[in-house]
Amino acid sequence: MIPHCYDDDAGREASKLIPKGLCAALALAILATALSGCNDRSTEGKPPPFVRTEVVRAGPLQHSVTLTGEVWARFRADLSFRVSGRVVERLVEVGAHVNAGDLLARLEPTEQHADVDAAESAVTAADAQLRVARATFHRENELLSNGFTTRVLFDQAQETLRRAEASLDAAKAQLGTAKDALSYTELHAGAAGIITARNVEVGQVVQAAQSVFTLAQDGERDAIFDVNESLLLDEPAGSLVALALVSDPHVTAIGRVREISPVSDPKTGTVRVKVGIENPPAAMTLGAAVSGTAKWKPVVQISLPWTALMALGSKPAVWVIDPKSKRASLKPVTIGEYDASSVVFQGGLEPGDRVVVDGGKLLSSGELVDYEETGS
Repeated sequence: MIPHCYDDDAGREASKLIPKGLCAALALAILATALSGCNDRSTEGKPPPFVRTEVVRAGPLQHSVTLTGEVWARFRADLSFRVSGRVVERLVEVGAHVNAGDLLARLEPTEQHADVDAAESAVTAADAQLRVARATFHRENELLSNGFTTRVLFDQAQETLRRAEASLDAAKAQLGTAKDALSYTELHAGAAGIITARNVEVGQVVQAAQSVFTLAQDGERDAIFDVNESLLLDEPAGSLVALALVSDPHVTAIGRVREISPVSDPKTGTVRVKVGIENPPAAMTLGAAVSGTAKWKPVVQISLPWTALMALGSKPAVWVIDPKSKRASLKPVTIGEYDASSVVFQGGLEPGDRVVVDGGKLLSSGELVDYEETGS
């Protein structure tokens, strides 16, 4: 509502002499002047916003990653019987330490004993035939020298002697095979180590070469890690890995990357990496969980606190302050990666730019700001 140009009878009489349009214009002018005066008083003396800034510097940034793995033996072997049979005795359990030559399990040897007896009988028979053939040959040889027999009979006796000798050799070889088969009914440890797996029970019938025990041999140890294949794209700073026991981080060791699997696991997409442990502490036993920390080669990058990151539309940006005018403006940037407390930029910033790292949420483009002269 526009205020009237009169407030009493005299005014009403005087207003008859003033055009109504001029009266309205004068009222609007007075109202605009009053409002502008109020605005001037509301902004008069307001200081520029204070922000915290940081000067952009490009410096070497070294990434590291820590993963959890497991201690394995460098050499592991699946132990099995060389013959088939029924297990009649099992002498060790998982976790037992065995020495080379220790008896681990035994099969029922009835069949193998029968084979040995048969082979021994075959040797005895072959030996008897050899004695007869040898006597016949000597007799034919004497008769031939005295002219009392023919050359044909002598040759036959000689051939019979050779066949008897060959039969005895074959019978002895068969006896040796039968004795070996009998010895194979007992499973012995081929080296000192720890039994890590058992796959049979007493009374179970096993086939030749079927895994019975898994033996982790004493000696060298590896830390096994399943690594995301993306981590292997960058070149590491070296092959050394810092290892620590998860249950007791004070137990540490140095490892060296020994083997990287050429293929990834199709189920998990990870690559198995074997790290040889140098002088493993006694506390790093088989199956112990260990953490491994590896570092990559340092690269020159620009890193700022994540609080500096803003948005310009749908793109990332940061507030950059002009050192001459001290006014802020949004500058688009390209992000390389995120860390826990910082952002690594690939483009958009140059060394020497002053960026707002705190207090930029309420800024507007071109606004005059105040900041500390730190990080110059």
